[in-house]
Formats: sequence, C-alpha cells, structure tokens
Amino acid sequence: MNNNINYESCEMCNFDVHKSILIVVSDTNELTDGTQTGVWFEEFAIPYSAFIDKGYEVTVASPNGGSVPVDPESVNDNFETAKHALQNVRKLSSVDYARYDAIIFPGGHGPLFDLYKCEFLGKVINIFSKSNKLIGAICHGVAALLSAEDFVKGRKLTCITNEEEFYTQKEAKIPFYLEDALKNSSAVFVQGGIGGVNVVCDKNLITAQNYQSTGVFTKEILNYLENN
Repeated sequence: MNNNINYESCEMCNFDVHKSILIVVSDTNELTDGTQTGVWFEEFAIPYSAFIDKGYEVTVASPNGGSVPVDPESVNDNFETAKHALQNVRKLSSVDYARYDAIIFPGGHGPLFDLYKCEFLGKVINIFSKSNKLIGAICHGVAALLSAEDFVKGRKLTCITNEEEFYTQKEAKIPFYLEDALKNSSAVFVQGGIGGVNVVCDKNLITAQNYQSTGVFTKEILNYLENN
C-alpha cells in the first residue's frame, strides 16, 4: 500500500481523501468450443458497488477497452450502475496505474484466455507488489497473477478448483486448469470445498475461490484498504 497517501480531514466540510481502485476484466467472450462467456457478473458487481458506496474512485479497464462481455449464466437484474460500468471500460495501457491503491481481478473464464499472458499486466502487478499495494483476485481472475513472472511463487492463494471445473462441466472447454497452473508455478494453494466460501489473505494479496466467496472477498478488501 502506498504509505505516502494521507487521510486528511477538513473540520469545516468533513472531507476525506479516499482510495482509488483499478478493476481489470477480461475481453474474452467465448470458450474453446464457442460457448459464450465473459465476466462473472457478481464477482465484478458486488465489489464494484461496495467501492462506489464507500466513495472510492473506481476505474474499470480491460486489455482492449470498450464494451466487456458478461457471462450469460451470471446475468441478473441487480446492480444497474455496475452493468453500465462494463459498457465502456478503459484500455488497460491507457491507464495511469501508478495512481491507484489497489488492483482487482474478477473472474469468469476469460482470464484463462487473455489476462494470464498479458505482459503489460504482468509489469503492473509487479509494480503493485513492490509498492506493497493491494492485489485482489477471485475465481478465474486469479489467472491474471500468472502474467507476472514468479509473482505467485511461495504465495498463499486460492482460485476455482479442478473439482469445481468438473462440477460445472466446463473442464473440456478451457485451455488449462488454473489450480494446476498455480501449483506448477510454486504457489501455496489453499483449497476449500466445492461451492464453499474460501478467501485467503497473504499480506497485500487477497484471493477467493469462487463466486460464493464474493461477499467475504469484498469485506476483506475493504478492511485492508481501511486499515492500511
């Protein structure tokens, strides 16, 4: 976390200097067999809405920018502001990432296709890590961490498990198993039960296993930001 940020209060106007958060999402809209995919909406909308409610500045970006696909299986009628935020996101390379206090990666299968191999994103993650700024990822969004060479080595974390991939019957439609890739990169993998809430905090890294963990994941992020 950037320790140079001051929380200044004005006695007359009770104004607080708030945090700035960068949320990076995938542009991918198809699995290997052509099945539609995209951002798993709750994994984006719940933290996004919580950050906005806190008065934080939130920027949403993707590798290509523009309108971002949403996984049709995750669409619901809530979080209208979050839906609108996905309709015209910033191009990642155009974002002044140095000014943000945290970077967050929601899931949906897309990160397995693009974020995991985005070299620019890998540089950004390493800069956040060296600056001790918060890095958060949930479910397939954890794949983004693989873009930063050696970042996951020795780090305690979690993601969607191989068992959960089989449970959702999409194991044949993805390019690789994220759990295996993290273990092969020497991460310390923490596994929970299928569909169980599992959030792992390792210093400035917060990861969550699945969309069922989104609420607790969001609370842990807010707690970290409010206390660092």
